[in-house]
Amino acid sequence: MGLYGAAAAVLAGVESRQGSLKGLVYSSNFQNLKQLYALVCETQRYSAVLDAVIASAGLLRAEKKLRPHLAKVLVYELLLGKGFRGGGGRWKALLGRHQARLKAELARLKVHRGVSRNEDLLQESSRPGQAYQVPRFVRVNTLKTRPEDAIDYFKRQGFSYQGRASSLEDLRALKGQHFLLDPLLPELLVFPAQTDLHEHPLYRAGHLILQDKASCLPAMLLSPPPGSHVIDACAAPGNKTSYIAALLKNQGKIFAFDQDAKRLAAMATLLARAGVSCCELAEKDFLTVSPSDQRYSQVQYILLDPSCSGSGMLSRQLEEHGEGTPSKERLQALAGFQQRALCHALRFPSLQRLVYSTCSLCQEENEDVVQEALQHNSGTFRLAPVLPTWPHRGLSTFPGSEHCLRASPETTLTGGFFIAVFERAEVVPTPAPQTDAMDPEPLSQVPKRKRRRKAAFGASMQPST
Repeated sequence: MGLYGAAAAVLAGVESRQGSLKGLVYSSNFQNLKQLYALVCETQRYSAVLDAVIASAGLLRAEKKLRPHLAKVLVYELLLGKGFRGGGGRWKALLGRHQARLKAELARLKVHRGVSRNEDLLQESSRPGQAYQVPRFVRVNTLKTRPEDAIDYFKRQGFSYQGRASSLEDLRALKGQHFLLDPLLPELLVFPAQTDLHEHPLYRAGHLILQDKASCLPAMLLSPPPGSHVIDACAAPGNKTSYIAALLKNQGKIFAFDQDAKRLAAMATLLARAGVSCCELAEKDFLTVSPSDQRYSQVQYILLDPSCSGSGMLSRQLEEHGEGTPSKERLQALAGFQQRALCHALRFPSLQRLVYSTCSLCQEENEDVVQEALQHNSGTFRLAPVLPTWPHRGLSTFPGSEHCLRASPETTLTGGFFIAVFERAEVVPTPAPQTDAMDPEPLSQVPKRKRRRKAAFGASMQPST
C-alpha cells in the first residue's frame, strides 16, 4: 500500500474509533512512519475545509470509485500539501482531471469567508497555536560530528548564527534564517518554529537528530559517564537512546527494551543511522526483566519513559480535535502500569540513578506516581534536586515535589513534559576488580567485553526475544 492509501486507511480507522492515530500509524505496513503521520495529521486538521471543497467540486460524484477518505488525502496533497512532487502515480493523473475545479472552489471558499491564507480557513481551535510557536530544536549527534562543525555547515548554507541564547526571549524572537545555540544543552541548535529539516543531508546522514528540548532532558539528567551500563526500559522510538549512546561515547552498554516489534525495528534503523554501537535491543516487556539477572548486575543508570496519555505532545492538538483530557479510567490504567514499572526499575541492585519521564501533563501519571514510588522505597531512594533555575517545577502535591521538572510551550517553549530524577540515598558497594592495589583498574573498563563490543554492529542491533 502506498502513502496515500495508508493515510486513507489510518483516517478511516481513527474516525471509526478502531484505535489512536499513532497506534494505527505504527500498525500500518508503510515504511516511512514520520511521513505518514505528518500527512494524516495535516489532512485531519484541514478536514472540514477539504470536505467543503470536495463537495462543491462534485469530486465524489464524478469519481464514484474514489473512497471519501482517500479523496480527502489526495485533495489535501494537491491543494495544501506538496502537490504530488516526486510521485503520485495514477492518483496524480486522476486529480489532474479535476485540478482546475478544485482550485477554483478553494479560492471561492476563501472569498466567501473573507480570508487570503489557507490557515485562516481553519476553525479557531484547529489553527496553529502553541505547537507552531515552539522552536525547532536540533540535537547535534556527537557520535558523528561536533556542534561547531554543524554550525559551520549551516552558515555555509546561508543561515545566520546568533551565538548562544541567553534567555527564552532570544528563542521566541527567532525568525527567517537565524539560529542559536541552546543556553542549557551544548549540542542543541535552535531554529525558528516550523523550520523543516527532514530532507537536510545532515539529518539524513544521522549527524542531526530532530528532538524537542524537553525530550532531550531525561538523557541529559541521567548523565551516565562513558563505560556505564544503562537500561532504557521503554526505549522506542529511540531518540533518547541515541542521546544516551552519545553521552557514553559508545563506551559501555545500553540494554534497550520495547514490546512493539515494529517500533523496535524502526528504532534499530534510527540507531544504525546515528552510529550507535553500544546498544542491545530486546523485544521484551520491561516488567519481565529480572533485576537479579547477572547481565544487569552492573546497571547503575535507568531511563524509564513509559507509555503515557501523551497529553503534553505538541501533535495532540492536531490529532484529537479538542477531545480534552484522557478519561479517568484510562489515566488509572496508565498510572497503574507506570507505578509498577517504576517500582520494578528501583529494584535493580546496583542502581544509583533513575530518570522517570512522561510526555503527559496529568498529575495522576506524574507527581502521584513519583510520590507512591518514594513511599514504597523510603530511605532507599530520594529525589535529586536538578536544574534549580528551570522555571517550571512539579505540582506541590507532596514534600520535595519541587525537585521534579515540568515543561510546556507556555513556560519553557517546548513540548509538555514531566521529569523526576531518583538517586540512591544509600551507597551500594560495588565489588572491586582484582588488580594491583597500586594500579587500580577503573570500574568502567572491562577489556574482554570491550573487545566483544567491537563485533559487527548488525549482530548487536538485531532485536532479540
